Amino acid sequence: MTDALRDLLDSAFRRSVRYLESAAQRPVSPAQAAVDRLPELGGALPESSSAPEDTLAMLDDVGSPATVVSAGGRYFGFVTGGALPAAVATNWLATAWDQNAGPGSGSPIAAALEHIAIGWIRDLLGLPAGTGGSFVTGASMANFCGLAAARHAILDRQGWDAERNGLFGAPPITVIVGEEAHAALLKALSLLGLGRDRVVRIPTDSQGRMRADKLPPLSGSTIVCIQAGNVNTGALDPARPICMAARAAQAWVHIDGAFGLWAAAVPARAFLADGIELADSWALDAHKWLNVPYDCGVVLVRETHRLEAAMSASASYLSPGLEPHPFRLTPEMSRRARSVDVWAALRSLGRAGLAELVERCCRHAARFADGLRGAGYAVLNDVVLNQVLVSFGDAETTSAVIEAIQRDGTCWCGGTVWQGRTAMRISVSSWATSDEDVDRSLAAMLRVAAEVTRARKIVGSLG
Repeated sequence: MTDALRDLLDSAFRRSVRYLESAAQRPVSPAQAAVDRLPELGGALPESSSAPEDTLAMLDDVGSPATVVSAGGRYFGFVTGGALPAAVATNWLATAWDQNAGPGSGSPIAAALEHIAIGWIRDLLGLPAGTGGSFVTGASMANFCGLAAARHAILDRQGWDAERNGLFGAPPITVIVGEEAHAALLKALSLLGLGRDRVVRIPTDSQGRMRADKLPPLSGSTIVCIQAGNVNTGALDPARPICMAARAAQAWVHIDGAFGLWAAAVPARAFLADGIELADSWALDAHKWLNVPYDCGVVLVRETHRLEAAMSASASYLSPGLEPHPFRLTPEMSRRARSVDVWAALRSLGRAGLAELVERCCRHAARFADGLRGAGYAVLNDVVLNQVLVSFGDAETTSAVIEAIQRDGTCWCGGTVWQGRTAMRISVSSWATSDEDVDRSLAAMLRVAAEVTRARKIVGSLG
């Protein structure tokens, strides 16, 4: 290593530490002045080279102030976890390794860690022995992969090779989803040629759970997509009765469990995930509740050979033997070593630490709900996991409160519409969120809501 490279990495380390140390003091949303500076990073591409330190300094000086502080403890939007210390540190090391984790020969360490980490996740979630999988960009791609395995299995049983022949002339497949199916699942269906509008939609209850008693007749040509963790309420579909009905009909069950599947790893919450082990494929995120750096999702399939058949590719320069090639289980041929981050997070937390992380987030969510409800605001969901929906009155008032909270910068929450009502959504997913963060954020929510409500009443009286 040259002295120049060592100095550059030392500078990157110091700048990263400074950024993380300032997270607790900074507003969660970037100031408009910082956002206005971002064009400074553009302009014409320089004609000549410059010192790497100059590029690093420019990115830090202009870019760092324009970030959303999702690495801190007061970001509650989009079910975004922070990044655990062990995962950040090992991610830096893995970046220095610069491994191509697609072919096994490209990175024996990445392939080994992938095998280990998938086994640990399978064990934590109580999934069947032999279940295999891989790491992808997020739950969107994990849904795509799991559903591709389902498509392969259903058509293969009928003598049709979808990977060779496509879907022209293929036997029909029926896809069943709940009314509250996530957009990522529907996107995956559209990418697979199964269609987001050709699905059979099943009614849901007041918490967004699929009504198992409303399932239509199933068959071996059916894919049933259920949800573990509604993005608004956190509720999980009743997996056991749905899976039992599907198994009796030889239908395939896929679970979109981006964050809710982790409930299975928590003794006090595992009852919510009862029956998930009876499914055939599962999709979840690691950059949510496992708190690894973006991006990282996990696809798991009971019959791993179905996933491999749907994803595999071959070429003369790739060894055809028993050497593990993770790319055989994912759409990507070349890929970063996501297994390093996941292995580090799981290794550092352990079984008890992971359970405590998830349970702590759930307790924080319950405190938000209690505080808001106690102040007279309507909490619209049963707070069973980490999601809270709150209304501050009519749609206009609630939207105004959300915008004002985001401008205030103490914390960040997003908006949604739940069963016809505009609501603020609080998603507690970060290891960094403390009791103090909850107290500070709740106080800000109540203060801002009172200010907005008072201002709107004054304007209304004047009108």
